[in-house]
Amino acid sequence: MAGFQPMALVAALAAALSGCAYMAEATAPSKTARAARTEVAERADTLFWKTFHKGDYDGIPRALEAVKGAYLQAPDDPTTAAHVGFLHVWRIAERARLSTMTPSVTDDSVLARRYFSEAVVLHPTEARYQGFLATTMLAEASIHKDERLRRRGYYAMLDAVDAWPEFNLFTAGYVFSNQPAESAQFKEGLEMQWRTLDLCSGTRVDRRNPDFGPFMHLQTQQGAKRVCWNSWIAPHNFEGFFLNMGDMLVKSGDWATAQKVYANAKLSSTYGSWKHRAALESRIEQAQANVAAFNAPPSKTAGDAVMMVQSRFACMGCHQE
Repeated sequence: MAGFQPMALVAALAAALSGCAYMAEATAPSKTARAARTEVAERADTLFWKTFHKGDYDGIPRALEAVKGAYLQAPDDPTTAAHVGFLHVWRIAERARLSTMTPSVTDDSVLARRYFSEAVVLHPTEARYQGFLATTMLAEASIHKDERLRRRGYYAMLDAVDAWPEFNLFTAGYVFSNQPAESAQFKEGLEMQWRTLDLCSGTRVDRRNPDFGPFMHLQTQQGAKRVCWNSWIAPHNFEGFFLNMGDMLVKSGDWATAQKVYANAKLSSTYGSWKHRAALESRIEQAQANVAAFNAPPSKTAGDAVMMVQSRFACMGCHQE
């Protein structure tokens, strides 16, 4: 047959099918959040918060069964989706608690990203979900050595910071605290902690003498700045923030300023009931020695000489009652 070109026909058919697939996906209805929550979801919430606030790491599987069951019944509930994500984040974040570390623990990062993706789709204006989605993207990118995903996660994190800086500057900096001290990303993360203090205090905090005492009267449970302080969700958020920031300063080599930052945690009215105060007080005493410990590979550190982000209280430092 004159002029017949089989390959051209195949290409044309492939293009047509590709176009059909694109149109089918593009015209699919968007997933939307339900107006009311189910009784199953409310019961799962109760177990979630009980497990979380008690620091019951061994109770994570039971809590996951409850919240995943609620999610399967109502996969259009953003709160339930986020709670599944939080539990997976908690399990991998505090993996130092595990008696035996297995490669499958990395699955928690993948699952957390999936559920936070659903939460963001259903509640796109919730900046906390945006921040946690970005952290899980960065974690998964690190596991798979996926540079494209790492860049996507980084810029998603910057968007989350823009949406709620008082919350997500800390979130981003906490994730970046895992990076080498000399890296640009670690330095950016440490600067994010200073910016958090500036936002929470309403002024530029003295980088050499970061005494937060003069700003304690600003405590609030309202508005964007409520996350600067303790709350029902994070009963020791204030103490945990200064523990982590002190750790980052120690890692940077500035252990003398770190001691002053650590000491700010004691300004909290709930410091006496904080279960991790002994860790902070030990850090004040060992600040200079911890410079080397915090910069050593995790496999070469011992006992409590690890960054908060690598510790058994990576989440519970802020959230445990």
